[in-house]
Amino acid sequence: MPGKQAKILSEDDLQDLLVYVATTRNPIRNRVIVLLSAKAGLRAGEIASLTWDMVVGPTGAIGTVLELRDHAAKSRSGRLIPLHEDLRDALASWRSATYGTGPVVLSERANAMTPLSIVVWFARAYRAVGLEGCSSHSGRRTFITRAARLVHKAGGSLRDVQLLAGHRSIQTTQRYIDGDSDAQRKLVSLI
Repeated sequence: MPGKQAKILSEDDLQDLLVYVATTRNPIRNRVIVLLSAKAGLRAGEIASLTWDMVVGPTGAIGTVLELRDHAAKSRSGRLIPLHEDLRDALASWRSATYGTGPVVLSERANAMTPLSIVVWFARAYRAVGLEGCSSHSGRRTFITRAARLVHKAGGSLRDVQLLAGHRSIQTTQRYIDGDSDAQRKLVSLI
């Protein structure tokens, strides 16, 4: 992958970002943006393209899965992503503050945000928190790396992480995963 990769967020970094967004003019919407990236692994373009019908279940309440449709996903790689509890709660709060139809993420003028506006939003948020080397892709890389490290506890495999990420190739998923030097030291000591 040419160029620098976006940095992975530590749990403290993510909490700092969530504390920051709580102080902004649109704290609920901004929390949803952060969690869509870090807890669902969505790209900026996917966040911008997400509509309420992709997160609402048959009863009209926020569902248990996000149904990212092909037209909203990069390379038409639609997928089902189970909703993390924090993200479900944030979506429910945001839905009660909006029309609850159309795009999930709206600008302050009630228009759909563009992928570029999501990228710029993340750049400003990371700058405000003092996180260097982070971009709109940092939450996604964090999601994929954490999923890869924990997938064995869920009885899954790297293929499950690939499907959640919407990658066509397992090699692409592997490039997203950040190594852990502590785990490498422990592993070598076990040999």
